[in-house]
Amino acid sequence: MPAARSGEPAAAPVETTTRLRPVRVPAYGPVETPVETTTRLRPIRERRRGRGLAAGACVVLGLGLIGGALAGVWLAASGAGSPAEPAGYAVAKELWHNAPVDTLFPRTLTAPQAGPGPSARTWTRVVVAPDAPCGPSSVAPRLLAAVHPLGCERVLRATYTDATASSVLTVGLVFTRAEATAQRALGGRGLAARLGQDVPPALSGAGTVAAGFGPAQRAAWWATAPTDLPVVVTAVSGFADGRAAGRAVPADQAMKKGRTDAVAQSGLGHEALGIAERLEKQLRTTALAAAKEEEER
Repeated sequence: MPAARSGEPAAAPVETTTRLRPVRVPAYGPVETPVETTTRLRPIRERRRGRGLAAGACVVLGLGLIGGALAGVWLAASGAGSPAEPAGYAVAKELWHNAPVDTLFPRTLTAPQAGPGPSARTWTRVVVAPDAPCGPSSVAPRLLAAVHPLGCERVLRATYTDATASSVLTVGLVFTRAEATAQRALGGRGLAARLGQDVPPALSGAGTVAAGFGPAQRAAWWATAPTDLPVVVTAVSGFADGRAAGRAVPADQAMKKGRTDAVAQSGLGHEALGIAERLEKQLRTTALAAAKEEEER
């Protein structure tokens, strides 16, 4: 600025630049608007039940897929959608004439825990009958009616006595041509209940301990249809001394606790049930062995 002359008042300072109003420097990036650009959603309560149902549906669907896959494998293995035939089933149909008699009816049978309780029982064969057609002389009436539609093939029978020769037992193997499904329909161990009082015929043997074993001497009996073998196994027991036993009862009834009659006390129910189960096991073993031998040929 020029110096002031002598005697003149000093001039007021004059700005040479224009004062700028302060300017706020915006932050880096776009300026955020104070107004929400989205609509606020109302709060929704979590639906746990829906999740549980969805999870359950997934589990059911998964199990269905697995079951379907397994069913497909099973049907493919069995062929034509029919139930799989048990091992040795087809071979067992021919055992009545292919297996030796000592294999089907061993000379001695042993059941370690045939009862009563843990007691063991041993039976010795005394009579063997020739194979016979299915008829009233070798098969009880109701059983004959049940197996006739299945194609009753042949009947094999033998009579045994216990270790003390005080009881005798006639056992029978009724072979059929039944398919596996029809065999299962016979009822397995429940067959005896279905047959009611259908007592199997007795097989006597002249000159043996079973010489006097006839219809009147039958005391306890049993019948079972294994689901894995085309056969019905029957057994009927009685006293070896020829005494009349009255009305024969199924083995499970003769074995009931609290019975005090002679049949129960002598264990004739255990005899009939035990020897039937033992013969069934023997036949199953024979059928499986024959099937394995046939595969190896």
